[in-house]
This record gives sequence, C-alpha cells and structure tokens, in this order.
Amino acid sequence: MKRFERFLDALARVDPFDRATNQYARGDRANAIRRGNLRLYLERMGEPRMILIGEAPSHRGGRLTGIPFTSESIMLAHLGPGYRKATSGSKLSTEASATMVWGTIACIEPRPLLWNAFPFHPFVRGNPLSNRAPTSEELRIGAPFLEWLLRLFAIESVVAIGNLASRSLTHLAVPHERVRHPSQGGKKKFVDGMARLSQLTTA
Repeated sequence: MKRFERFLDALARVDPFDRATNQYARGDRANAIRRGNLRLYLERMGEPRMILIGEAPSHRGGRLTGIPFTSESIMLAHLGPGYRKATSGSKLSTEASATMVWGTIACIEPRPLLWNAFPFHPFVRGNPLSNRAPTSEELRIGAPFLEWLLRLFAIESVVAIGNLASRSLTHLAVPHERVRHPSQGGKKKFVDGMARLSQLTTA
C-alpha cells in the first residue's frame, strides 16, 4: 500500500537531534524494521474513529518498536503477525504506560489510533536510555506529522494524553478532549477518563 509511504519517508528524513533519537532515520537496519512496524500498524488500523495523542515515545516503548505506546512485549503478543523485533537478543522490553494504555483500549471498538505530539524519542543529554518531556521546539517539529496523520484518517474524536499533548493540539486549533497521563500514579484517572470518552464515542 502507498497510502503511508510519503508520511514514513518524511519521518525518516528528519535530521538527528542533539537530545532526541529519530528511530525511523534511514541508514540503520533496526530503524528500517521500525519503519516497517509502523507501516504495518497504520495499514492494519482500518478506519479508527478515535486517536490518542501522547507526548513522546519512551526508551522502552516506541523508541524500540516504532509504534507509539507499544513495548516489544505488547507488539509481539497483541498486535498480530508480521511485526519484527528491531533489537538484538531474546529479551522483550516492557513499558508501564504502554501496558496501561493497551489494557484500557482493548475493549474500545474500533481500536483507537495511537500517536505522539513529538514522534521521536527525547532523552536527557548524555543518557539515551532516559526519558524527558519534549520541548516547545520539539512539539513544533512534531506538529506537521500530527496534522498529516489527522488527514490520513477520518478521525471523529481526538484525545490528548497529558498536558503537553493538549498544548500541541490547542496550538494547532484541533478540538480535543484531555485525559490524565497514566504514568506517575495517574492510571485510575486515565482509565476513568477513557471510559467516559469511549462511551460518548460509541453512543
């Protein structure tokens, strides 16, 4: 399918960052696998009615798989055949927020699409195996990809997971709801917020 090729190519062409990793960049075999995983994920989404926008990939989640809010364990156990592990070794990564998000959206049909306001992995300088919040400049870099994705799918409901995602959507004048990010003790509020919104979407 050609539907997502220009989108994936544009992601791959973003220059390397000082404090962030482009996990889709060309010239790396593992990144090619991640682009393939993302392509497969987007192709299999069908026609989602809802999109959940997070802040940025984590080093144990989308940084490794190429799929937002998805650890290697979730990708290989729950997304179906065809996805590939991009890292070496047999151990599979787990990621707490990814586990909570997938556990929450499992009962929502059609399955919501997942994305991030900054689609690349931001880390603390000198420590690529860390996470940090994306800067305002990084949210600006991610904004065109968010708008592009919203054009590729006929989304009816946009949900920001956390304040930074909400800020990015507000800047783009995209109407949306906001739910609590599930990390740092926010699981119950996230689950409750998603339950409310999924009922409104399916009503």
